[in-house]
Amino acid sequence: MARPVIDILMYHSIAVATGPTSIAPEVFRAQMAAIAEAGVPVITLDDLLAAHKGRALPPYSVILTFDDGYQDFAEAAWPVMQPLGFRPMVYLPTAHIGRMDGWTVDPKAQRPIMGWPLIRSLAEQGVQFGSHSVSHRDLDSLGPEVLEAELIRSRSEIEKRLGRPVPHFAPPYGVANAATRRAIAAHYKTSVGTILNRAGIDDDLFNLPRLEMFYFTDLARWRRHLAGRGTGYLLARKTLRRVGLALRIRSAVPLPPA
Repeated sequence: MARPVIDILMYHSIAVATGPTSIAPEVFRAQMAAIAEAGVPVITLDDLLAAHKGRALPPYSVILTFDDGYQDFAEAAWPVMQPLGFRPMVYLPTAHIGRMDGWTVDPKAQRPIMGWPLIRSLAEQGVQFGSHSVSHRDLDSLGPEVLEAELIRSRSEIEKRLGRPVPHFAPPYGVANAATRRAIAAHYKTSVGTILNRAGIDDDLFNLPRLEMFYFTDLARWRRHLAGRGTGYLLARKTLRRVGLALRIRSAVPLPPA
C-alpha cells in the first residue's frame, strides 16, 4: 500500500506586494478554493503526529502553515479559510507581536504583526499557533544558552497568552542544522523548514519539508498538482532551488526573509 502524501503549504503575507513572501489575496482565495473543489482533506500537524502513533491518514492531504503572524492573515487569509473549515497553523515570533516585522531591512517594506488580543480571538475560532522563536534571528548563529532561551521563552509566552500547549515550531529562514534541531526537539514535537518537497509520515518530524506557495500562483498548475499531475514541475523547482542555494552559498548572499 502506498504511503500517505502530505503537502505542508508555506505562506507568509497575504497581500499585494513584491517578493516571494507575499501572495495576492485573490490568488490565495483561488488556491484555497482549488483545494476545496478537489476534495483534498486539510489536516493539522497534530494529525500528522497522531499518524506517527498509528492513526490512519488520507492517501493525500494538505497542512496549511503561515510564518510570522502578519496582520493580513486575519484580514485576508482567515476569512477565506474559516468558511471552508480549514484549520491553519501560524508561527509567531514573540518579540515582534503587535509591532512591525523588524527583520525587513527596508522600513517602507515592513509589515505589521498581529497583536495578542487578535491572536487570542483567532485561537478561540480554531486557528492554531506555534513558535517562530523570540527574535526571528538565524538560530544556527546563536550560542547554546541564547538558543535555549529563544526556544523556551517563545513557547512559554504563547502558552501563557493562549492557555494551551504549543508543540509546533518553525525556525526563522528555515535554518536549523543538526545541533539546532536537537535543541528544538527537546522542547517541541514538530519543526517545519523550507526544504522544498512533499512530506510523508516517515519524514524527520524536526525537518519537515514544505511547498512554498509562490511557486503555485499559476492556478492551472496548482490544480494539476492537486490532481497528482505536478511531479515534473515540482522536480524542476527542486532542481532550480538546489542550484540557487549552491550559488548563494558560493557568493555568501544573505538569507532571504522568512
